[in-house]
Amino acid sequence: MQLARKVIEQELAHFEKYYHEVLQSDILLLGRINNYLFSKKGKQMRPMFVLLCARLGGAINEASYRAAVIVEMLHTSSLVHDDLVDDSPERRGAWSVNALWGNKTAVWTGDYLFAHSVLLSLTKGDHQIIRFYSDAIQQMIEGELVQMAKSRKLNLEEQVYFDIITAKTASFLAAACAAGASTTFPGNEQVQQMHLFGKKTGIAFQLKDDLLDYGKADIGKPTGNDIKEKKLSLPLIHTLNTCNQRLRKKLLNIIRHHNTDEEQVQFVINEVIKAGGIQYATEKMFAYRDEALSLLHQFPDSDTRKALEELVRYTTDRNY
Repeated sequence: MQLARKVIEQELAHFEKYYHEVLQSDILLLGRINNYLFSKKGKQMRPMFVLLCARLGGAINEASYRAAVIVEMLHTSSLVHDDLVDDSPERRGAWSVNALWGNKTAVWTGDYLFAHSVLLSLTKGDHQIIRFYSDAIQQMIEGELVQMAKSRKLNLEEQVYFDIITAKTASFLAAACAAGASTTFPGNEQVQQMHLFGKKTGIAFQLKDDLLDYGKADIGKPTGNDIKEKKLSLPLIHTLNTCNQRLRKKLLNIIRHHNTDEEQVQFVINEVIKAGGIQYATEKMFAYRDEALSLLHQFPDSDTRKALEELVRYTTDRNY
């Protein structure tokens, strides 16, 4: 992501300053937690997508920065809640909020970040921005609930899988791209095009996450976490839909009853690889990536477009 960071180096610095200011609070505990979260921030890909999509349409303005800050706050809020739901003690190699301050504090912190981001948008009159994000949040919640219901039966169809990852992952990146674009593009057509661009990129991003669970030679052994958590990702779904009934029955039995047995999980991983599940999901991932790039290439060539292209390729080429 070197080019992307170089192209918007000054804008990212302004975003960081603005974001840090927004997180400040007169409430001592909340201030400490927010500063802790700020110090443990990740790659900040979503704010980068916001700012670059805005820059594609014109000069970045204060509404663009607010769109970037809001998406980062909403993303952080979801991570705090995810760690709580998953009872996870760590996030990005550091202690989670629930591990350090307890579950109740984590709930209120996540809620605060969500409410504060909405209030920031409304007080500045960014109604279109908050509409994009609100719609995405609704889709994310619906996607989570559909996945919970479907996963219990372990009969996920491929189309249902794509509906779920579109709602859970792609909708939020699509909203980020559209929100950024809405602050500079004069017409709705280009904004919707950037929304679709973000959606395609988000699907490719999630497919890459699914593939990483099966490991690569250069990053060590596969984790098999999705199998252990009884989550049916595309490599496994393809395998279950194409293998013989005897193997299908055995794989489902392992996922239902032996999903914590390392040897059994490794057996499932090996069968997915043998069945071509990895190759199938990889081809789908690159297809969505190429569709995103095709949408992007409808705009004039520029450093901004090149930086966005780099981010898209990073989503599928990353090793973590």
